[in-house]
Amino acid sequence: MKKLISEIKNCTICEPHLDLGAKPIVSFTENSKILLISQAPGRIAHEKNIAWEDPSGKILRNWLNVTMDEFYNPDNFAIFPLGFCYPGKGKTGDKPPRKECAPLWHSSVMKKFENVQLKILIGGYSQNYYLPNHKKENLTTKVKNYQNYLPEFFVLPHPSPRNRFWMQKNPWFEKDVIPELQKIIKHIIP
Repeated sequence: MKKLISEIKNCTICEPHLDLGAKPIVSFTENSKILLISQAPGRIAHEKNIAWEDPSGKILRNWLNVTMDEFYNPDNFAIFPLGFCYPGKGKTGDKPPRKECAPLWHSSVMKKFENVQLKILIGGYSQNYYLPNHKKENLTTKVKNYQNYLPEFFVLPHPSPRNRFWMQKNPWFEKDVIPELQKIIKHIIP
C-alpha cells in the first residue's frame, strides 16, 4: 500500500489540464474503515496540502460527528476522491474532477483495503461513478433514499457552504439522514 500511495502522490498524468499543477491529495491505509469518496480537493486543500481543512470539511466532520483527530486518522477515514488534484476554478465553482484518476487508480487501491466497512459517496460525481445504474436519479432522490445503498454505500450531498440553499430546502436531511449516518459511524469508530 505504501508503494501505491507513493505512486499516486507522484502522479502527473493530468498535469497539463490543471490550473495549479498536479498535487495529488489522498490519505489512507490498508486498515481504513470508512472511505470518503468525493469529487476532488479544492483550492484550499491544494494550498495547504491537506483535504477537508476548509469550511466544507468542518461541515462534513459535524455531519459525521467526529473530532479532527478521528477524522484525520487514516485507519478511520480514507480520503479518496475521484480526482486526486485540484481541477481548477470553473464558472460556478470548481471544475469537475479530472476523468483520468478514478479509472487509473481506484480499482487497484480498492483491492488493497482490508477493513472497509462503509463507503461514503459525497456529491453527485462520486455517486454517478460508483452507482452507475442510478445516474438518472438526482442527488436529492439518492440522498433521501440513502437506505437503498446500504450497507456498502452512504450517499451525501457535498458539504460545501454553497449548498446552504439545498439544506434549507431539504430540512429532512439534517433531521433524518444525519442522525442515521452518525449512528453508523459511531458503530464503526466507537
